[in-house]
Amino acid sequence: MEKHLLLGQTLAFDGNAMHDWQGAVRHDSAGGVLVQDGRIVTTGPGAALRSDHPDAAVTDYGDSLITAGFVDAHMHYSQTPMIASWGKQLIDWLNTYTFPQEMRLADADYARQVADTTLDLALAHGTTTVCSFCTIHPGSVDAWFAAAEARGMAVVGGKTCMDRNAPEGLRDTARTAYDDSKALLDRWHGRGRATYAITPRFSPTSTPDQLAALGALWAERPEVLMQTHLSEQLPEIDWVRGLFPQARDYLDTYEAFGLLGARGLYGHAIHLEPRETERLQEVAAAVVHCPTSNTFIGSGLFDMAGLAARGLRIGLATDTGGGSSFSMLRTMAAAYEIGQLRGTALHPAQLLWLATEGSARSLHMGGRIGHLGAGAAADLVVLDLASTPAIAQRAAQAGDIWDAVFPTIMMGDDRAVRDTWVAGRRVLRQGTQGISRTTTQTSAPRPDRSAAWPKP
Repeated sequence: MEKHLLLGQTLAFDGNAMHDWQGAVRHDSAGGVLVQDGRIVTTGPGAALRSDHPDAAVTDYGDSLITAGFVDAHMHYSQTPMIASWGKQLIDWLNTYTFPQEMRLADADYARQVADTTLDLALAHGTTTVCSFCTIHPGSVDAWFAAAEARGMAVVGGKTCMDRNAPEGLRDTARTAYDDSKALLDRWHGRGRATYAITPRFSPTSTPDQLAALGALWAERPEVLMQTHLSEQLPEIDWVRGLFPQARDYLDTYEAFGLLGARGLYGHAIHLEPRETERLQEVAAAVVHCPTSNTFIGSGLFDMAGLAARGLRIGLATDTGGGSSFSMLRTMAAAYEIGQLRGTALHPAQLLWLATEGSARSLHMGGRIGHLGAGAAADLVVLDLASTPAIAQRAAQAGDIWDAVFPTIMMGDDRAVRDTWVAGRRVLRQGTQGISRTTTQTSAPRPDRSAAWPKP
């Protein structure tokens, strides 16, 4: 495959921005990313790369920002058609909207349609990797991975397992949860860019027998991920106490059945007890912050500063359709707002790190995705930092790169996404009809307003 050189501002990270963003970040106001065979060959000053690689096709983005593609670490693709449904908290919301919608994915054709729509929307918003719960239906898992495979995307997914407290059409058994999950895992995990996640929805919808069966499967296949929900809302926690009276806390309902480990992904994790935080830290598990969902259904305020200070792996996610936006930019903005309510203002570098490197690390894919560095997959997003009149007038006053980036984080949407690249291929939006894939296209450079910006 030919070499392709992308020119523009580049933003990358060498370390954990939650601990020391100034030491972790690398910004080049006239940078370049050299891509070949679906991977990043190198990054550096754009002029030098152009001189060293005269045979490379060139796309010059001017002063647009090139960074790693966004990584959405927790969502439910089946809920795409019901995003932004009005007025319920978690348990009522599940019964009113979620479960009826998920039952529709028993139809394999409909599941394929929803998977296609979800991934095209993700790409249009600059998201190149998505970790999703599927539904109880094995065909929904096949549809998810097949849609991603057709687009060359790295995704995570798994059959959602439930054998109680759900409609009959969404319940399986301990036996079928194990058997179906194992068969799907064998079929998809490691095929192309697919990663399987064993997926009990949450402990209220799984009996102890089912949790034990899935824990046994994870013990047999420890290389895969395990995803679930933890401590999202206070009424949910009370419900768990009643269902598991012997448990020390919510996390113990997973730990007791072998569902606590380093490759565990625990969505929400808002109302944690001290023991839960300690155990998550001890086993190096990941928690996933879903800020638009947490505010939309009134769950609470995630303790980003406290958990980051403890060294926990933290991912960032839309949680579609409990989350109210497909955009990781909007998700970053909501994370900032929640941080403010908790008394900690997250820096723009930290928000971008969470949406790329942080989420990739939570999925145990650090250095492979969400990373603008040699050897990583060439999954990239190019952001127009003046995509709307409101953003443009604010960015025109920018004194440095962060003044220019922050308005796009706070006010940006898919209009800010100038281009998305997946495995070295450029994807282009075409109205509402989805994504078409192409290989190269040269863009005219824009005026470089960034030359006077100091480096961080």
